[in-house]
Amino acid sequence: MTPAARLAAAIDVFITIESERRPAADALKSWGLAHRFAGSGDRAAIAGLVYDALRRRASSAYLMGADTPRAILLGMLKRERALDIDAIARLADGSNYGPAALSDDERQRLDAANMSGAPAYVAGDYPEWLDPHFTRAFGDVRAKEGAALSSRAPLDLRVNTLKAERDKAAAMLSDLKPELARWSPWGLRVRLSADAKSPAIHAEPAFLKGMIELQDEGSQLAALFSGAKPGEQVVDLCAGAGGKTLALAAMMENKGQIFATDDDKRRLAPIHDRLKRSGARNVQVRTPKSVGGEIADLAGRCDLVLIDAPCTGTGAWRRNPDAKWRMRPGALEQRQKEQADILDRAVPLLKAGGRIAYVTCSVVDEENGAQVRGFLARHPEFSVQPPTEVVNALGERAFMFSKAARLSDEGLLMTPRTTETDGFFVSVLKRVD
Repeated sequence: MTPAARLAAAIDVFITIESERRPAADALKSWGLAHRFAGSGDRAAIAGLVYDALRRRASSAYLMGADTPRAILLGMLKRERALDIDAIARLADGSNYGPAALSDDERQRLDAANMSGAPAYVAGDYPEWLDPHFTRAFGDVRAKEGAALSSRAPLDLRVNTLKAERDKAAAMLSDLKPELARWSPWGLRVRLSADAKSPAIHAEPAFLKGMIELQDEGSQLAALFSGAKPGEQVVDLCAGAGGKTLALAAMMENKGQIFATDDDKRRLAPIHDRLKRSGARNVQVRTPKSVGGEIADLAGRCDLVLIDAPCTGTGAWRRNPDAKWRMRPGALEQRQKEQADILDRAVPLLKAGGRIAYVTCSVVDEENGAQVRGFLARHPEFSVQPPTEVVNALGERAFMFSKAARLSDEGLLMTPRTTETDGFFVSVLKRVD
């Protein structure tokens, strides 16, 4: 397919997303099944255009003065991919299989495009109803933070230290040109161009041998900041597919015990194969039978409870851009209730001096600092470990990280704009009785 035909296809997919209110992944899959002549490179390029348009939906529509799929795709080419008007005109020139030629109004808007006067939620490409929440979290820089959350994420890998050293894993992936992560001692980063196909990491020998796992650097740091130590008794209360469980097992050098569980046993399904491949031998998977019942025998025994809490996912918008436009206020309220419940459930598990590592992939205060303040009001026997101490796990990088992240009385917040990670909040709460 020509670049123009790919753009036309992306507009068609976007029309499907809008008219049928379908998730982007479903709409792209349906298009691919109906157009089997399109190769994998074509499908990857079309998906890239669609996801970039979703990332920059509000600002692209603002630039073009219209919120139609065509306007949003054209505005995205200017806003996200920085194409000049001549390059855009070559893609939309009315040729066979390409979009119709640019109108005079479209040319004028693309030529004069700027975000002057745009509201913060437009410049930051997030839903208008979230603006008060972003104002509380970021104040006057909320548009810049939102814009960073709308950029394309790199591909981050965690080297499994139970199986390999980082340099060896990087050498095995040399064709992908991995860089050392900025902060994580286990991290590798692969940067991808806008039209690039995602590399087949699952087919790489390093992956098959259990030497690497896909994991955002911010998620790696959240595990690191939990302070898990060899020999400890640890519960991963919202283990899901096991990404942080695996990181904890490596941190603990297979010593001690990790109990991985989740309220939804379907989310635990991938963890078994991942554990086998990783070489982790200190993990027990507790499939839930009833709420709390699967770990009732651990009461008062645990050094650490990791809570990778269910959240709105505002910090992960780079990887799931259509989620932000489908998110509704009721989802935030529901998540807040779930988070408070899970925090309270962790308390009986801890021994004296034990700690909770509370983690979200959200950037809004209601799910982060406010949850911590509410927890401390209900449980005065706990105190927050100062974030300045938590980041010492980074060693010589701790000082620079503490300048990049947002540190507060309740914890620390990473964002794409400041730490070049997904948005993650981490608070370590220590039992002092």
